[in-house]
Amino acid sequence: MPKEIISTPEAPQSSAYSQAVKVGSMIYVAGTTGVDVTTGQFAGATIKEQARQSLLNCQTILRAAGAELSDAVMVHTLLMRPEDADDLAEVFDEFFPEVRPPRCVSKIGVDRPGLLVSIAMVAATD
Repeated sequence: MPKEIISTPEAPQSSAYSQAVKVGSMIYVAGTTGVDVTTGQFAGATIKEQARQSLLNCQTILRAAGAELSDAVMVHTLLMRPEDADDLAEVFDEFFPEVRPPRCVSKIGVDRPGLLVSIAMVAATD
């Protein structure tokens, strides 16, 4: 099955990896931070601000691949501070009010100044 590289300038980009790869009906979104592409900076200093922006960035990438957040079937969240898990859950409730995809949360292993969260996901389209 051929792989399609998904790329949009409307979400943070890196020369080190693709924003997403689509294989058949599956879309694999790379770990996406809460950087606002209009400013090039983190969307804020709180977990809620960065998580919202990270999910908006994931949504933008999924839309570039022909999908929506509601198509997510697995979400992997990396947190800098495990104590932010409750605030992260509140933000997820905003973006996934009905059907919540399975999710795992791990601690970020790299220390990047200001980085509080990175979210990767897998989505499936019909």
